[in-house]
Amino acid sequence: MDSLTQITLGAAVGEIVLGKKIGNRAVLWGAVGGTIPDLDVLTGIFLNPLQELAAHRGFSHSIVFAIFGAFVFGWMIHRMYQTTYHKYLAVVGWLMIPVGVIFFISRIFEGASFGAVSSILLVSIVLFALYGLYTRYFKNGVETPDANLQDWQWLMFWTIFTHPLLDCFTTYGTQLFQPFSDYRVALNVISVADPLYTVPFLLCVIILSFFHRSREIRRKLAWAGIIISSSYLLLCVFNKQRVNKVWKNTLHEEGITYSRFMTSPSILNNILWTCIAETEDGYVHGQYSLFDKEAKVMFEFSARNPSDIDLPEYDYTIDRLKWFSNHYYSISQHELGVQFNDLRFGSSYLENGKRHYIFNFILKHLPDGSFQMLDANGGPPPGGEQEMMKTLWKRIKGV
Repeated sequence: MDSLTQITLGAAVGEIVLGKKIGNRAVLWGAVGGTIPDLDVLTGIFLNPLQELAAHRGFSHSIVFAIFGAFVFGWMIHRMYQTTYHKYLAVVGWLMIPVGVIFFISRIFEGASFGAVSSILLVSIVLFALYGLYTRYFKNGVETPDANLQDWQWLMFWTIFTHPLLDCFTTYGTQLFQPFSDYRVALNVISVADPLYTVPFLLCVIILSFFHRSREIRRKLAWAGIIISSSYLLLCVFNKQRVNKVWKNTLHEEGITYSRFMTSPSILNNILWTCIAETEDGYVHGQYSLFDKEAKVMFEFSARNPSDIDLPEYDYTIDRLKWFSNHYYSISQHELGVQFNDLRFGSSYLENGKRHYIFNFILKHLPDGSFQMLDANGGPPPGGEQEMMKTLWKRIKGV
């Protein structure tokens, strides 16, 4: 899932595990624990695009890492609070609130003016952070949290472990059993970013942070957030079963023989689904909205390897991309070589009539006959964000 969702989940789990003892510190450290697995993106500095693709949601998202990380990070936090340095870290943490908000809003309104409402909200959050910094660390003394080593390690385990568990429900999946297996657990139930899952959950976490740690309502709100989000996740499972039935009926009615099939939700919603089935020569794929008038999927065919593209019998780069895409892929021509398309995340037609695959990889044909991955693309093409969102919204409403 997206970073905001994982931060929210970690914060709620932190509150349940340790909130009664240490209050909002449990929420903040829970948010940190919920973020730790995704720090594997930093390894991209040292890896090429193909290695980075294979590493993301790898060992840092495994059961082994959750256990190992709980001992290491829990011990580090415990040791920090036994020194005076935690006071300075807390000051930096409070100052990072406005910095984080500014960065987040600037990404949303990139290339556009903030507007009056957004500016007022930004200033309010900055003032809130500065006020909290003054009252807690300058006006009053700093209280050392009442938590032992086991408390911190238990908090770190659950906040780190629930991160990959949630990721298992996405299409991207996670290598939960590393380092023993690189199998990606991907249940294809919920989009990597779904506001209906995140927003109610986030509101519960924000509201509970305003109550004193001794108030039972904090724990109730944390559980409410988890129950609401989990209920929505169950609804997503129900939607998937409904779409699976429609897709299988469509394939049966059209007399298509297939070896396997999958369905996955499109970005930001659980209404529009991508449907794929593997046949002897390639894949049939299409989209189905729960608002479609007819319970049938309109689909088209894509060959795995078109006859006009000469591929070696074995190539390491293409083999790894096949693994990443769970062998749901197609290959097309590209001016730099070939384009490897991951069919699981769907596609859409642009205004020029050209099909754009949400996840695609540009491969360069080297003189020795092998391929080198030049770029990994996820999302709309540059400058095509508004067009893709309009297309997505139109298709969600059904045909």
